[in-house]
Amino acid sequence: MKIHGTTIVCVKKDGKMAMGGDGQVTLGQTSLKHTAVKVRKVHEDKILTGFSGATADAFTLFDKFETKLDEYRGNLRRAAVELARDWRTDRILRRLEALLTVADKEFMFIISGSGDVIEPDDDVIAIGSGGPYAQAAAKALLRHSELEAKGIVEQALRIASEICIYTNDTIVVEEL
Repeated sequence: MKIHGTTIVCVKKDGKMAMGGDGQVTLGQTSLKHTAVKVRKVHEDKILTGFSGATADAFTLFDKFETKLDEYRGNLRRAAVELARDWRTDRILRRLEALLTVADKEFMFIISGSGDVIEPDDDVIAIGSGGPYAQAAAKALLRHSELEAKGIVEQALRIASEICIYTNDTIVVEEL
């Protein structure tokens, strides 16, 4: 059985970027932890990161991403592309099972092990088992509410937690 269960959502609105995640860690049909922190600020608190997938793999990728940020002096796009390239071509990194979301005040990306760096067409991205539910909720709230970015992320995660059994309502949100 694999350990999994994550929902990460990121929203940009009115010059603010917010990213949040739920706290559930699941093994098979059992919830092992309710308060995991899957989002954090890095690079002098100027970059938001979030992960879904295997925890140890995600921490390895966080470390590699932070190294790339340092190497490229905080250039989010360049660091994301270089991490994706290394992740796809390195024999050991290639086996890591996780997705990363990264964002600064201007841009947001999903980075995958197959070499993808995906920038959304709009101001919402989401990953993980509850990602599609959180993304749909965030898009609706972005279009039809007066909530700020942080509030949209919180509400989208709460909605996802009502639908996805691998998502709980112990939510951590970071904002730039």
